Amino acid sequence: MATLPQDPALDSAFSLLRHGYRFISGKCRTLHTDVFRTRLLLRPVVCMQGAEAARLFYEQDKFLRHGAMPARIQKTLTGVDGVQSLDGQPHRHRKHLFIRQLMSPARIEALATLHQAHWHAAMAQWPLNRRMVLFDEAQKILCQSVCAWAGIPLPASELNQRAQAFGRMIDSGARLGLAHWRGRRARKSAEQWISAEIKKTRATGPENSDSLLQAFAWHRDEQGHLLPAGVAAVELINVLRPTVAIAQFMTFSVLALHEYPYVRAPLESSHPDYLDWFVLEVRRFYPFFPFLAAYTRQAFTWQGFEFQKGMLTLLDIYGTNHDPRCWYQPDTFNPERFSNWPQDHYTLLANGGATYEHHHRCPGEWITHRLMKVMVRFLVDNLHYEIPAQDLSFSLADMPALPKSRMIIRPVAYQPVPRKEMHDA
Repeated sequence: MATLPQDPALDSAFSLLRHGYRFISGKCRTLHTDVFRTRLLLRPVVCMQGAEAARLFYEQDKFLRHGAMPARIQKTLTGVDGVQSLDGQPHRHRKHLFIRQLMSPARIEALATLHQAHWHAAMAQWPLNRRMVLFDEAQKILCQSVCAWAGIPLPASELNQRAQAFGRMIDSGARLGLAHWRGRRARKSAEQWISAEIKKTRATGPENSDSLLQAFAWHRDEQGHLLPAGVAAVELINVLRPTVAIAQFMTFSVLALHEYPYVRAPLESSHPDYLDWFVLEVRRFYPFFPFLAAYTRQAFTWQGFEFQKGMLTLLDIYGTNHDPRCWYQPDTFNPERFSNWPQDHYTLLANGGATYEHHHRCPGEWITHRLMKVMVRFLVDNLHYEIPAQDLSFSLADMPALPKSRMIIRPVAYQPVPRKEMHDA
């Protein structure tokens, strides 16, 4: 057995901050390996990339998630004691709640219908030729849609506040200083808000409703006990926050429409599969999650390398999505690559890998895909807009990454009826 290749740097924390999404893949290229050991803030860490590494990472007898999420991420992005930190039967039991509530076609379509309606309502009120910061507007519309879908009261006067809070939670996990502490305050405020809704729901007794608020308020653990209100709130926020986070992919979708104009023709022609391919390629090509974390459950050997028990391990998401062994010309934006994609859950890792039912792959992935389709179809069919001069560059050192301008558009014409339907009529 061979020892894992070692990063020669004394500590790579500053290198991680400097290189961001490309940190692991860059080190792998330098060391000519898919797996290596390094130190982050003097803590030993194993880093991996590639489809085979992803298959290993999701072997539940070899890795566990409990304790792997850094406290600064739990205090901002994911919350404490959420499903991401569970393993074994507790994880399967809690995960079933998410699968049951998030993955039925009827529920997904209900959310898609709400989301489409909110885009139309927003554009019907938006003054033409007035600039719109699309990322900010998408966050608000997503927040409005998912709260209505979940059965959570959200007065119009609070929409900006709640959407901004979710945005700060998403943005602050890898930030330093004031931005990070703003994310912590936003997390605390959101948990207090949703905990209060959970308690009000429990005080009035179960209702004959299939709302997410009811489902999470009355969910029981494997011992038959109701979740503490704070934990139930964390889990419900684990639906709300990731839905608002789709604004990042939506923003990159508009950037792709602008930078790769050749994709518009097949989208406008209503090609039966092209919209799905386009959404998949946006999720593969553009940055979202940088990496995932877990601990080795036991000592084992993989590809001749010895893994010790209890090692914190990071799986490179962005690097695997750009691995030339998995993707032909991975740095080229090409939706048609998905015309013959074998649906390998270990090569496209935008929302994690493996399966929904038995692993830690996000059950909200179908929601992400469906809501992105709604938004892209709306832009193509219902809205004529211009892209004014702005800084559309983004840095892969920023986690999460976003165009510096947050994607400004200028709506020129809004048509409630799709252009194709008007032409056919």
